[in-house]
Amino acid sequence: MIVTVTMNPAIDKTIEVGCLNRGSLNRIKRVSYDTGGKGINVSRTIKALGGESLATGFLAGNNGKTIAEALSRLGIDNDFVWAEGETRTNTKVVEDSGILTELNEKGTFIPNEKTEELLNKIESLAKKGVLFVLSGSVPEGVDKDIYGRIIEMAHNKGAAVLTDADGELLKNAVSAVPDILKPNRAELEEYAGLHNASEKELMAAAKGLVDRGIKTVALSLGEKGAMFLIKGRAIRCPAIDIKVGSAVGAGDAMAAALAYSYEKGLSPEDTVRMCMAASAGAASTRGTKPPDIMLVHELMEKTELFDM
Repeated sequence: MIVTVTMNPAIDKTIEVGCLNRGSLNRIKRVSYDTGGKGINVSRTIKALGGESLATGFLAGNNGKTIAEALSRLGIDNDFVWAEGETRTNTKVVEDSGILTELNEKGTFIPNEKTEELLNKIESLAKKGVLFVLSGSVPEGVDKDIYGRIIEMAHNKGAAVLTDADGELLKNAVSAVPDILKPNRAELEEYAGLHNASEKELMAAAKGLVDRGIKTVALSLGEKGAMFLIKGRAIRCPAIDIKVGSAVGAGDAMAAALAYSYEKGLSPEDTVRMCMAASAGAASTRGTKPPDIMLVHELMEKTELFDM
C-alpha cells in the first residue's frame, strides 16, 4: 500500500505565453488547471501507471473541496485533515522557449492540533508493507522536523518512507534515514554544501547518503538525465529525447515511479527505466498532468542505462 502525504497541496494554474515580458502586457495563449501539490501529483501518476494509493495531508476551503472531488473522480482514495482558510493556488508561467516561472502561495496556516490529527492518522496507517511518500513543502504552523518525525514513526511500525523535499525538511528527513530519497541537483548541492558540482562530486554526495543507511537515492538532473544508487549499483541515465510540454511535475512523476516500482518489487533496471520514462512522459504534457501509460512503456524502451 502506498500513502502519499501532501502537507501543502494546491490548485496548479498553468499559463502559457510566447515570451514573458516583465512590466508590460502579456497575451495568454492557454490556461489549464490541475489538482496539485507534490504528493497529489505522485498519487495521480501512480494511478496513471496502473497502481493505487491513498492521498492524505491538509486541505481547506473551496480549493480543498475541488481537489478532493477531483481525486475521487479519478478513483484515488483520499482521507485528508481539514483546516480553516483556503488551500493555495500556484501559478506556473510557461514560455515557448521552455522557460518556467513559478509563483507559489504560502498556503493556509495549520494549527498544532491539526498537525497532531494528521500524525495520528498516519500512525494508524503505518504497518509492514506500507510505503509513505513525503513530498514537497509544509505550510505555516508546521515544524520543519515533521518529515523526520513521520519517518521515525513509520519505521517503528515497520513501514517504509520515500522522501522528496528540500532545505531544512530534507536535512531533518536525512537525519531520520528514509528508505528512498529523490533529490534534484539543486537540493543535493544545498544539502551537501556544493556549488556547480561535477557529476563526480554529486555521486560522492549521493553515496554519502547511502552510507547513512538510505537504501535508494534517485538524483534527477533535469535535461541532463539522472543518477541512481539502488541495491549496490550506481546507474547513470541520459535524458530521453522528447518534445517538452512543461517540466512541472516531472520530478513528482519520478517519485511516483519509484514508489510504484518499490511496491511491485521491480528490478533495479526496470525501476530506473520506469523512473526515466515516467518523468520524461510527464514533461511532455501540458500543465502538471501525469504521463500516458502507453507513452511510458514506449519511453522505457528508449531509456539508456550505464553503470558508473
